[in-house]
Amino acid sequence: MSRWKILAATTALAAMVLATTVSLPACARELQPLATATPEQVGMSPERLGRITSMLKKEIADGKLPGAVVMVARKGKIVYSDAIGFQDKGANTPMKPDSIFRIYSMTKPLVSVAAMMLVEDGVIQLTDPISKFLPAFKDMQVSVATPGPDGKATYTNVPAARPIIVQDLLRHSAGLAYAEITKNEPVKTAYVEAKFSQPGVHEYDSRGMTPAEQVERIAKAPLIHQPGTMWEYSMAVDILGRVVEAASGKRLAVFLDERMFTPLKMVDTSFWLPASKMPRLAQPLPVDPASGQKVSVIDVSAEPGNDSGGAGGLSTANDYLRFGQMLMNGGELDGVRVMSRSTIKLMTSDHLGTRVAAPLQPGELLLGTPGYTFGLGFAVRQNDGIAGVSGSAGEFMWAGYAGTYFWVDPKEEIVGVYMTQAPSPIRAYYRKMFKSLVYQALVD
Repeated sequence: MSRWKILAATTALAAMVLATTVSLPACARELQPLATATPEQVGMSPERLGRITSMLKKEIADGKLPGAVVMVARKGKIVYSDAIGFQDKGANTPMKPDSIFRIYSMTKPLVSVAAMMLVEDGVIQLTDPISKFLPAFKDMQVSVATPGPDGKATYTNVPAARPIIVQDLLRHSAGLAYAEITKNEPVKTAYVEAKFSQPGVHEYDSRGMTPAEQVERIAKAPLIHQPGTMWEYSMAVDILGRVVEAASGKRLAVFLDERMFTPLKMVDTSFWLPASKMPRLAQPLPVDPASGQKVSVIDVSAEPGNDSGGAGGLSTANDYLRFGQMLMNGGELDGVRVMSRSTIKLMTSDHLGTRVAAPLQPGELLLGTPGYTFGLGFAVRQNDGIAGVSGSAGEFMWAGYAGTYFWVDPKEEIVGVYMTQAPSPIRAYYRKMFKSLVYQALVD
């Protein structure tokens, strides 16, 4: 990618946000993109980076994706930035650099960092039972399967061997579940009976519940595993958000705004959109071309009953790049420190080891490939090899239901962000494609 295209994209992004903030109150925050560099200045090839645009344009032209915004930083500077395709294909609205996306599970890293800020404050310890903050989770039961001679399982509830601790929420070893993922039928039924889950409705869209209702309902159901024994992706970070609220005495959205979004100048990251920003919201294709299924996404136009720490966030590529660069920098960005580098080292270390089993590894869930363990809020690559995608040992990442993806590679000093609105069974394909195209552009 040429220097003029990078600078033009960044300038256009700043100009658009400035135009939309003129009529806002004086306290409105202004966009502050990272500095830019030519690819050659940081050891990357502009021609090879251009393959990202070429490949995505082909997928969009073939009707497989609506559009995307992609950004890559190396050594702290933006070297590639492009807005491709449509923000809303049905309305023929082109994608823009400042388009806003439902990031779904990419909310989880934000809330995990929020929880670790409270650990740094001394308000939370990782080994605290979560019942210290949320009493409904005291004395939990666990639904245990016993295989019968016919191969069918029978389930019995037994007391939890130990309490769920905060670390369990951060690493998905709490024994909580996503009803659409877990194979434990009694727990699925219990979620429905507690009016937490509805058949055919994604439970991560629990925006109609208050925080207290969410906690009360999910705590009524038994756990799917003994706490601390099994990695299974779940509602854990939604409950972590409730811990943040109880420990801080502040609504999750307020805590994040004060401690993260404002200091890092993440001007468009939130849990709902005011009417003035709705025209910037990216939309999916009405039908997923891969599965033929009708696409449904959450309504973010109204203030939710609870701020979903697991799936409720909205952001832009620029905002999330700033978050990723803060992590790359060891907790600091533009002279503002929000965390210690020691905390980020802890979060991006292996927290499963040999004590927490992972029959389905985090990388298999996210990218369809093994090679990743889990830290505190992130999948973490263990070796240069094993994984069937380019990358480095020590990189960390996560993604979202609607196809969004980011990773941070401290070894290569790369932060990559891919934003789209394409919930599809093949979303892992595009994450791997984007990641591989970034790494093939390295020439130093």
